[in-house]
Amino acid sequence: MDSTFLVLEPGSFTTVQDAGRRGYQKLGVPVSGAADEYAFRVANLLAGNHSNAAVLEMTVVGCTLAALKPTWVGVTGAEAEIKKNGSKMAGWSGFALEPGDVLRMDKVRQGCRLYLGVSGGIDVPEVMASRSTNAQAGFGGYRGRALRKGDFLSVVEPSRDARVRSEIPRKFVPDLSEKMVLRCLPGPQADFFRSRGEELFASEYRVTTQADKRGIRLEGPALQHASDSPGGVLSEPSLPGNIQVPGDGSPIVLLREQTVGGYAKVATVISSDLWRLGQAAPGDRIRFQPVDRETAVSLRREMHQRLKELENILHGQSQGSFLDMEGNTV
Repeated sequence: MDSTFLVLEPGSFTTVQDAGRRGYQKLGVPVSGAADEYAFRVANLLAGNHSNAAVLEMTVVGCTLAALKPTWVGVTGAEAEIKKNGSKMAGWSGFALEPGDVLRMDKVRQGCRLYLGVSGGIDVPEVMASRSTNAQAGFGGYRGRALRKGDFLSVVEPSRDARVRSEIPRKFVPDLSEKMVLRCLPGPQADFFRSRGEELFASEYRVTTQADKRGIRLEGPALQHASDSPGGVLSEPSLPGNIQVPGDGSPIVLLREQTVGGYAKVATVISSDLWRLGQAAPGDRIRFQPVDRETAVSLRREMHQRLKELENILHGQSQGSFLDMEGNTV
């Protein structure tokens, strides 16, 4: 038997994800990939993997797995109870599993998504240069769908020089209890709105239950179009982080499984804050803060440097390159 895990309980929505499927948006194929870039990266670091190895992404309720082979895992992301054979394990940590061990990840208490990195990475076929699941279209990942009870998962053979770690310094663990503040650049149609959408930055919004990897609908003060605004646009390409506003004025933040949109976009959440959206759960409160392009670039660079610093702490000075979520080598 080549499988490493047997799925005992699949959780509410558990899929295989990597950094995403780049270069196919012009064909209508969304990026997909991990919703929380930071937790995804750290899960792989704890497992001793390269930065794009496939992991399990669990939404709201984690899965329960039986280990069939010796392996090493790293668990990151939302706050939840994690148990190995009934004993509590720390989040944002790595640990060994032996054949017969049962790993259970319960319903999240804070945040939205958990990540399980496995030494070597989850082994599923690549589709369009990615192992990520697009569950809506039914391709990628594990048979194009979320995991089910009774599924068997295989793992790529770890490299011989893989170095796993059991914990990371606490300063690298995000505080998900903090109020969510998302920094934004002006959107391509900001001038369609009164005062260029200043109401967005002066108000607090709540995450509704209409939230998935396509986007998150928010509840709060409606944004008003300018008197001369056409109200909408011809369908055009969209990006993760675009904040589009339909006719009712309620903002929708687009995520990783949307490629086009016909609503005016008042602002765009900067890339270094998108991981926070991956942890946004219904009922969470969000505020938006405007920044300029130079600040956005600087914050993205800081995030890369932070991940690189953690990589060096865990694995020593890396001899390879670091791939960011846009597919660039840094």
